[in-house]
Amino acid sequence: MIALLLAAWIACAATAPAPPGAPPRRPEVARALAEAAAAEAPPFHTRHLDAEGRPRFTNRLVLESSPYLRQHAHNPVDWRPWGEAAFALARELGRPVFLSVGYATCHWCHVMAEESFEDLEIARLINARYVAIKVDREELPDVDAAYMAAVRAATGGGGWPMTLWLTPDGEPFYADTFIPARDGDRGARVGLLTLLAKLADAWAEDPEGVRETAARVAARVKADLAADLAGALPGEDALDRADAAIRRSYDPLHGGVRGRHKFPSSLPLRYLLAESRRTGAEDLRGMARTTLDAMAAGGIRDQLGGGFHRYATEPTWTVPHFERMLYDNAILARIYVESWLAGGPGAHREVAEGVLAFLDDVLGDPAGGFRSATDADSPGPDGAPAEGRYFTWTPAEVRAAAGADAAVALAWYDVDEDGEVDGRSVLTARHSPEELGRRLDLAPEAVEAAVARAASAMRAARDRRAPPAVDDKVIAAWNGLAISAFAVAGRALDDPALVERAERAAAFVLDRMVAADGGEARLRRSWRAGRAAHPAMLEDQAFVAAGLLDLFEATADRRWLDAARERAEAVERRYARPEGGWFRTPDDAPVVLARPLPDPGGPTPFPAAVMIEDELRLAELTGDERWRRRAEAGLRSVGGLLARAPAAAPEALLALDRARAGAAEIVVVGPTPASRRPFVEAALRSAPRHRVILDLPEDRAAALADAVPLVAGKVARDGLPTAYLCRNFTCGPPATDLAAWRALLAADAAR
Repeated sequence: MIALLLAAWIACAATAPAPPGAPPRRPEVARALAEAAAAEAPPFHTRHLDAEGRPRFTNRLVLESSPYLRQHAHNPVDWRPWGEAAFALARELGRPVFLSVGYATCHWCHVMAEESFEDLEIARLINARYVAIKVDREELPDVDAAYMAAVRAATGGGGWPMTLWLTPDGEPFYADTFIPARDGDRGARVGLLTLLAKLADAWAEDPEGVRETAARVAARVKADLAADLAGALPGEDALDRADAAIRRSYDPLHGGVRGRHKFPSSLPLRYLLAESRRTGAEDLRGMARTTLDAMAAGGIRDQLGGGFHRYATEPTWTVPHFERMLYDNAILARIYVESWLAGGPGAHREVAEGVLAFLDDVLGDPAGGFRSATDADSPGPDGAPAEGRYFTWTPAEVRAAAGADAAVALAWYDVDEDGEVDGRSVLTARHSPEELGRRLDLAPEAVEAAVARAASAMRAARDRRAPPAVDDKVIAAWNGLAISAFAVAGRALDDPALVERAERAAAFVLDRMVAADGGEARLRRSWRAGRAAHPAMLEDQAFVAAGLLDLFEATADRRWLDAARERAEAVERRYARPEGGWFRTPDDAPVVLARPLPDPGGPTPFPAAVMIEDELRLAELTGDERWRRRAEAGLRSVGGLLARAPAAAPEALLALDRARAGAAEIVVVGPTPASRRPFVEAALRSAPRHRVILDLPEDRAAALADAVPLVAGKVARDGLPTAYLCRNFTCGPPATDLAAWRALLAADAAR
């Protein structure tokens, strides 16, 4: 009976009308959409429901795997995914394309969806006069980058959602970001409804004039995308000029970069820690630590759950934009570990451990990879979504959760009746137990105990709230960053469970996201629900290779070295430019306006710089000088950028420094991990800013010698743990005494 009812419902849905203003659908398309919609379970991302609570409208995005696209699958807009089929339809109908680009955890994307794309009048106009395309920027970053260049050219800024009008050939003639629905909404002089009508009229009345405008915009975008960064390699002065530029931009009061908004990625923290070693400049280390301390104590950090939010909306790091991204947290976990290793406070280790726990608990996919992000919005008691609702508190909520410890909790977390977000407080932790103890007439130990109890109780109470949605697609590049974070942290903290978590993620990427294609194993950009999709970008290849190299150093397992080399070979085969360096897309990927070069301006590391360092590390490990030559050609491909604006590419400066100064090659051989650990820890804490460190038993060294000449002949002297310090495969005397080993490291670091 149930099967018959379901079949009847599908048959009915298959003949249901298309969204308002849209052309009728072919029967096979209507049937496929109806079957996909019937398989969905509530809640649905639409307010247009029938009497049975099912969506009234379904568009082609219901067939996609992207969580962002599926959020729009029941808009009354007749959306289509990016692809030639959509543009072919626009050419066939003689219509312009309406393009919307966003991502699943974007707050203003949700707002525009609710106010505009759920609006029947707006949807009817789009469907009648345009072909509408939705793009998940995280799945198709090349599409996003091309049209973001158009938005920047038109508005001088950027952001998401992006909203563009294109010719049927994909050339933009109008571009903006968030647009309110109607004239006067949110203070806008012209709303989306008016723009849609006027631009459709302009196309209908003068398509050739619109095409000429679009061609001019496209020419500018193509020039921006293909802007050559090449030049002669600068010297050490480039690092000095970058240091000076960073000092000028630094906010000495709150840390980070001066400005209204504070992004963790704005100040190059890893670069500052490395530069303080190169130059001995304590102010650079101080800038990094002040920023790390301020972020850890601020509202940008989830004080109960351990992860970091996307950015702060004001200079004190107090009020964040509440989405939490995998890439931000993976990068920050590693930086806090490296700061702790470089003599930073023990609190930095605790912050890193909290971030890694968040990544595993909240973003960890059961299959082994890491999911992309959590949303900025979460439902309140009435079910309506509100930004930050899950993370913010009223005094009454703290009292109900913390009980007898509420007074301490309210003071520790600075919760009051006013709050910062709609009368609710963002938790911060800027007090010391000593300072708060004096204020509350308590011993510091009593304050610490009360805060610990309150935090546990508040976390339990928060767990009963409706959490933010998780964007559960897996992005290769971001997983590469997470693999690095867990591998580096696991080794630094002597925690095998963290290294094992990195191995699970690496196995996931290699087993689920690498697919055979024409006899070649091709890495894919994203994975969700069993489907790997979209060509890998340069950052996917480079970041995954870097993670695999970090994992090889943490485990001495040859599988990870071989896999890293395969990724680097794929880059040279598919992404290389004849003059050196790389394109962002593979040679067989569809070209959007122009084949782009890697962009140094994003929130993740500069892909070309990571690739350069990958190849330098491969040369250091394998002794194969081809990798060094390729890395040097890669450096020349960004030499112009380093000469003109060195602070814009701090990762490239680190790669330049590694190529110039070389890396220390360190091998520790001994009978047990525990016996080798003091020598490894000394190397992690005291070695030069660039190093390869391998820690392994003698039998593993012998087995690796053919692939890693560095370990050939390395033995444990007299059965004791033995450490070797080499440069360019020339080694000094082995050390079996820990004090002597530390002296060797100190001398090499000072060279």
